[in-house]
Amino acid sequence: MNSLLLISRSPISDTLLSKTIPNLKSDITNSSTDKTLELKDSHSQIIHADRFGLHCVRIFQEESLTRDQVVTIRNQLAEHQIDFLSVDFLLPKKKKSLFVFDMDSTVIKEEVIDELARKHGVYEAVATVTKQAMEGGMGFDEALRLRVKHLAGLSKESFREVYDLLTLNEGMEKVFQFVPANGCKLGILSGGFTPVLQLFSEKYPVSFYKANELEEVSGFFTGSILGEIINREKKEFYLKQYAKDLSIPLEQVVAVGDGANDALMLSAAGIGIGIHAKQGLKDQITNWIDFTDLSALVFLFEDTF
Repeated sequence: MNSLLLISRSPISDTLLSKTIPNLKSDITNSSTDKTLELKDSHSQIIHADRFGLHCVRIFQEESLTRDQVVTIRNQLAEHQIDFLSVDFLLPKKKKSLFVFDMDSTVIKEEVIDELARKHGVYEAVATVTKQAMEGGMGFDEALRLRVKHLAGLSKESFREVYDLLTLNEGMEKVFQFVPANGCKLGILSGGFTPVLQLFSEKYPVSFYKANELEEVSGFFTGSILGEIINREKKEFYLKQYAKDLSIPLEQVVAVGDGANDALMLSAAGIGIGIHAKQGLKDQITNWIDFTDLSALVFLFEDTF
């Protein structure tokens, strides 16, 4: 049975539900006082839950919504700063699941390559390449190689200095609590750089990660990438590979990202969620979070309700 999730920083009224959700009748007057309410006419059920200062209404419906229906409802709810997700199932109780995240602008607020470029005095040059890539002037792989060339001569110690400046995105600290607490694994697939992920995984409960390897000589980076580039195709590949290695079906995999480079990874997962996503990603997915934060992911667990 399909689950519709409305998530907000404020309580959600039943009047708003009846106005925006198809097939819900106006007789849902008692659900604010009753945790669960059966809606016989609409073959739906509503459950309220509160976690981490967020309010969620879960609506069970027999039929799934089309993407166009989801977008229409989301646009209506956006006026009230309510996020809206439509998922075929939530993560089951007492079964191991997997969460896979993009790194830059997803787990953390910053773009690491921009911070490295600032430190190295080449930010404008790197930003020019980034702008070309975003305007469709070049592919991800070519753009990354060109940007990394500008980092030639950067010392290995610079990664530690930049790492110390990084900040978690809102709600990620909570994610690091409830994902392991629910017996789930957490991994990061990043188009960034291995030295940052190595430092990050020493502090946080990250089971695995993949990022780009930089060539180093005598403690300084040469401006070249070693081996494969972790692009959109590789993110999809490694999500599937790690799920297989952990014996976790894709239906129990949640993928989270913010950019078009994450689209294949999100589509491959049972539940793909954009977080404060760029339009290039939104155009390719169904579910994203605009108004709340990463702690909203707790509502993907059956146990939450």
